[in-house]
Amino acid sequence: MFVLAYLLGSIPSGLWVGQLFFHKDIRKLGSGNIGTTNTFRVLGKKAGIVVLFMDMLKGTLAACLPYFFQSFSHPLFNPLIVGVAAVIGHSFSIFNHFHGGKAVATSAGMVLGYNPLFFALSWLVFGSLVYFTRMVSVASTLGMIILVILSLFFHDSVLTIVAAILMVFIIYLHRDNLKRIKNGTESKVPFGFHYHKPK
Repeated sequence: MFVLAYLLGSIPSGLWVGQLFFHKDIRKLGSGNIGTTNTFRVLGKKAGIVVLFMDMLKGTLAACLPYFFQSFSHPLFNPLIVGVAAVIGHSFSIFNHFHGGKAVATSAGMVLGYNPLFFALSWLVFGSLVYFTRMVSVASTLGMIILVILSLFFHDSVLTIVAAILMVFIIYLHRDNLKRIKNGTESKVPFGFHYHKPK
């Protein structure tokens, strides 16, 4: 299950979509990242949405593996623990020289397979932060800190522990973004609070 989850997570959605349908290597464009945000930036909205759902699906399928292979009612392994292997695969893909995305979409998909209510809460936090800050990196890092706190109200120790581990992991993967935020050079999305369309 862990190996299969890792291989699922390793599927480089943004890279393959760019190569197959746009004949572009997004590793050489934009930020060079193969995740959802850079796909939106380089390949456009439609490609970005496709990659978003593909990256989320990887996490969801991985988290569901214990239900498929063990028991739908009482799986031996906690789905979140198996799902973490997909997150690792997404960020360190065997199909992309052990490079990858920044784990946000795949982590969200993993949570969807485990706790749909917490998933909905996660997207509410993330969407609100994107709207008000217009920076995906802020939504990803600050959002994880908020979600770790919110997870305490679910009285699920595994959820809180995994959320805390992912918080550290995601903040680490966004370290360059945090430097750009500090310098005032971080890219912003073309919508949201105080957005004014260029004339």
